[in-house]
Amino acid sequence: MSAPSLPFGPDFPWLAPLAGYTDLPFRLLCREQGAAVACTEMVSARGLVYGARRGRGGDGGTRSLLATRPPDAPLVVQLFGAEADFLAEAVRMLLDEGFAWFDLNLGCPAPKVARTGAGAALLRNPRRALDCARAMIAAAPPGRVGCKLRLGWDRPVFAELGKALEDAGAGWLSLHPRFACQGFSGMVRTEALSELAGALSLPVLASGDLLTAREGADRLRTGAAGVLFARGALADPTIFSRYRRILRGEEASSPLPPGALRALILRHLELAEKFSPRPADGRNPGLLKMRSVVPRYIRHLAGAKQLRQDVIRCGSWEHLRRLVEEFFRL
Repeated sequence: MSAPSLPFGPDFPWLAPLAGYTDLPFRLLCREQGAAVACTEMVSARGLVYGARRGRGGDGGTRSLLATRPPDAPLVVQLFGAEADFLAEAVRMLLDEGFAWFDLNLGCPAPKVARTGAGAALLRNPRRALDCARAMIAAAPPGRVGCKLRLGWDRPVFAELGKALEDAGAGWLSLHPRFACQGFSGMVRTEALSELAGALSLPVLASGDLLTAREGADRLRTGAAGVLFARGALADPTIFSRYRRILRGEEASSPLPPGALRALILRHLELAEKFSPRPADGRNPGLLKMRSVVPRYIRHLAGAKQLRQDVIRCGSWEHLRRLVEEFFRL
């Protein structure tokens, strides 16, 4: 895999890493809509290393998160873990495979991640977080490692940690300006984003509550170098093209008209069928995932509840496409 330049700036919106969602089909869909950079789902450094030591190159579930294709570049691999040696070894392994860009997860508050001391739990121990980041940075060429963080676990550490990460050689930072203990509740503290962006010379990307293209454009007022769309992209992957139109001073109406929404869903189905893992043991993980994705796209439309019930019983790609076509003919 080649290593194209990693673009930063208002005109280059990123797709944030989202566990369970930013798989290859969804990343490709978002790139078609204008995402300049995409991040993988978070990948366990320990899982990769242990898998390689057993001669499998990483356990099956972990390895599947790294599936990619040339149009999926530039791609940032987000790693999580709380042990510096595993994180460094994972970076070296992935570099050998051709991956070029890496991100340390310092922001995930999910209990299953925090219980291991990883993700946002590292913000409880900034020194350990810095050790983990330094290990990844030392294992990669200059500027290839960034970090995605929150304000702290329950007290602010972002300013001091951000400066230390810059001094350690981080290439960029991304800030979701909430405390990890908040989850997604409460208001984001945009003033903290302004504080961090103003204090550092490296790019600081804005994340958190960018649910519409307009909110993404407005967040640039903080001085952030660019934006990462997460939940906003899940609801509407065209958020990237809408955002870029807003920056050009054009209208970006919402929601999508039915015809455009139908085309978007069918395109996602096409990509999912083509690039999802092959069925095993009678299970089709790509199809199972899309059975939950399709209702999300049409949740605001009449008949959404019935379609959700219908897709649960869907057993093939063709059946799912037919249900979508029939829904938009009503």
